[in-house]
Amino acid sequence: MAKRTGKYGFSGERPAPDRAPGPFTDMYHYLLTASWPILLLIIATVFFGANLLFALGYYLDGGIENVHSDSFLDRFFFSVQTMATIGYGKMEPVTLFSNILVSIEAFVGLLALAMMTGLVFAKFSRPTARVRFTRYAVISTRDGVQSLMVRMANLRANRIVEAEVHLTVVWNERTEEGETIRKIYDLRTTRQRSPLFSLSWTVIHPIDSASPLYELTAEILEQRNAEIVVSVVGLDETFAQTIHARHPFKAADVIWGARFADILRARPDGEMEVDYTHIDDVIMVEDKSEPARISAD
Repeated sequence: MAKRTGKYGFSGERPAPDRAPGPFTDMYHYLLTASWPILLLIIATVFFGANLLFALGYYLDGGIENVHSDSFLDRFFFSVQTMATIGYGKMEPVTLFSNILVSIEAFVGLLALAMMTGLVFAKFSRPTARVRFTRYAVISTRDGVQSLMVRMANLRANRIVEAEVHLTVVWNERTEEGETIRKIYDLRTTRQRSPLFSLSWTVIHPIDSASPLYELTAEILEQRNAEIVVSVVGLDETFAQTIHARHPFKAADVIWGARFADILRARPDGEMEVDYTHIDDVIMVEDKSEPARISAD
């Protein structure tokens, strides 16, 4: 319970929220970000549920002509025709209550159609990136410096222009007051921007004396519950819209003493292409005399 003590403090008591906000707190955002199967299931549930309610009203009133006297199913299909503005003309309302109910249902149907059209269009038009991140991050020597490396590939045939990558590490730290907090540190990369991102991109962070990872071990990262997060932002060349992708690597996803297997190969016409079948493969390099390949499979 919290108490307010002044103009900018707490006065009185109020219960702290005991759960995270649910989908009904921001329904539009929830529907926009839900998967297509979930969205279609919700639309179908609302549609049939509303028709069941209107059919119950028609059934209780008994004011629909040319239906079987005790057929709830006939009223349900009449409701579907009304809400969808189909109107075959075989069944029609004959009482004042049923005509009012038809008017309300027609308005609800028009409003729902406009809302669903806008929602589906917004979901279709959302810019999305198809960036494939590797399952692992690796740490090994690059150009004489121990470096953290993560790799990603663009799965689309078009290019991401003016791409910009950010690499951060998040872990638990204990303050002088004894409070455990999640601390975020930026990791400097050898190349942060690329004019175009069409095939693959290996992001490299040199672990020098200025790096937050300097002199850390895998055990320390595990103890701190560390997470390395890579994010990329750029413009989709086809739609000229900003897209982004993000991927976290836990401490257990970092392989020490390894490098990524080569996935670029030249086609007969001289153009380069990515072999996605080996995008997760790494090669151990600590024993240089006999490197071992680790496959994601």
